[in-house]
Amino acid sequence: MTKISTLMLAAACVLMTAPAAFAQAAPACAPLLQHTLPRLQDDKPQALCQYAGKVLLVVNTASYCGYTPQYQGLEALHAKYAARGLVVLGFPSNDFGQQEPGNAQQIGELCFNTYGVKFPMFAKIVVKGTGAHPLYAALTKATGQAPGWNFHKYVVDRQGKPLASFNSDVTPDSAALASAIEKALARP
Repeated sequence: MTKISTLMLAAACVLMTAPAAFAQAAPACAPLLQHTLPRLQDDKPQALCQYAGKVLLVVNTASYCGYTPQYQGLEALHAKYAARGLVVLGFPSNDFGQQEPGNAQQIGELCFNTYGVKFPMFAKIVVKGTGAHPLYAALTKATGQAPGWNFHKYVVDRQGKPLASFNSDVTPDSAALASAIEKALARP
């Protein structure tokens, strides 16, 4: 074997045996995201760690609330900022005024068919009190603000740290919410 053939063979072996060395490492999954929840449309388990490294807007939703039209604005935010790393995550909850009494199919029809929601939606959970899902318990603890009603919003940075909390009456097109999202997106 010639020297050149030997060098080419050695280089090929290195490339074939060490592709992981050339791949970029995935972002670490923050404790806040270390939960798996069922997806709304089919109950398929979804690990929130898949959103590590993204800016998140976490929202508790309801189908029969005066704030329900916010689905449109949330979808608009998701579409506007998705390329820059924002993901809106929707969590239906029946905690406030029993305004989310339906099953997954009924909730999904409203979200996907009526409002054209394309952002990830999860199965119904509890978002307040002692029975709150651990994700919402952590968001409440980190911000000092539990959801007071449907469509409460939390902005979470790329490292999984909650940065801001917004009451239901803060609409998705509000300047304050846009500012918090822009700040989070500007950070590495």
